[in-house]
Amino acid sequence: MDEIPVPISAGSTRFLDQLRAHIRSQGLAYQTEKTYVHWIVHYIHFHGKRHPNELGVADVENFLSHLSLNRDVTKNTQRIALNALAYLYNRFLDRPLGDLDWKPARRQQRIPTVFTHQEATDIIRQMPPVYALMAKLMYGSGLRISECLRLRIKDIDFGMQTIVVREGKGSKDRTTVLPESVIGPLQQQIEQALVLHRQDLAEGLGRVYLPNALARKYPDAETAPEWQFVFPAPRLSLDPRSGDWRRHHVIERSLQKAVKEAIRSAGVRKKASCHTFRHSFATRLLERGYDLRTIQTLLGHSDITTTQIYTHVVKKGALGVCSPIDI
Repeated sequence: MDEIPVPISAGSTRFLDQLRAHIRSQGLAYQTEKTYVHWIVHYIHFHGKRHPNELGVADVENFLSHLSLNRDVTKNTQRIALNALAYLYNRFLDRPLGDLDWKPARRQQRIPTVFTHQEATDIIRQMPPVYALMAKLMYGSGLRISECLRLRIKDIDFGMQTIVVREGKGSKDRTTVLPESVIGPLQQQIEQALVLHRQDLAEGLGRVYLPNALARKYPDAETAPEWQFVFPAPRLSLDPRSGDWRRHHVIERSLQKAVKEAIRSAGVRKKASCHTFRHSFATRLLERGYDLRTIQTLLGHSDITTTQIYTHVVKKGALGVCSPIDI
């Protein structure tokens, strides 16, 4: 339940609690909150645990240069750290940083590792059915691991053959393709999830976690079938934030482990992970003539330069969309 916001005590004077409360008041995604807090804490520790109010522009510049010179981070990682500190000073502390001068990172973003179609299908065949279905969605729909696991029944539109990704990276919603070849298995998985939900309801449970205070706005939604996770966890867990027993979704570690073992069993000798299926999705689309703007939309990239990294793997472009898993 790592994507559920940690509770903040009302009236807390702790710096990080106040920072978290401010971030939430701006409507930013919880993943953004965790990222910003991570880098701000790192910044504070780098400066001997001094309060950010005691630090200034020169200290921010020193920290950013340290990431480049001593940590050898990528340009993207350095930019994320800069965004966190810019938020801290410009918006939270109301002390605009102005122009900064620091040592930019030298290490460029690496070309993504991708599976061939044969490798992807060989790996999927090595996985237990439910994990294989998750892998097919990551490969066939371009989902991130968190987006796949957080899918709720209402997000699947079999009639339109689409998947709605709620609050993806950057807290944005998007629509992507639902592969025709997974429709049958996905319908069966949803039926199994609903059977489990009915058992929970019979035991006086069955209340699923809802984000963004939706439980207060829609009090009946917690037990509604459409709000249940497509891939529910096999066991109930105690939500430390509310004290309620809930059936959350399958945890990331379980899927990551299944993919890692399948990669080894399939004899694929690449440094790969769950995210490699998403990279492979984009690469297959380029190979089949999809234009970059279409791929950008399906992946949910805010900047097309992020999508352009796949042109280093293949260099093709045209129109038309069909899921690579349906080849």
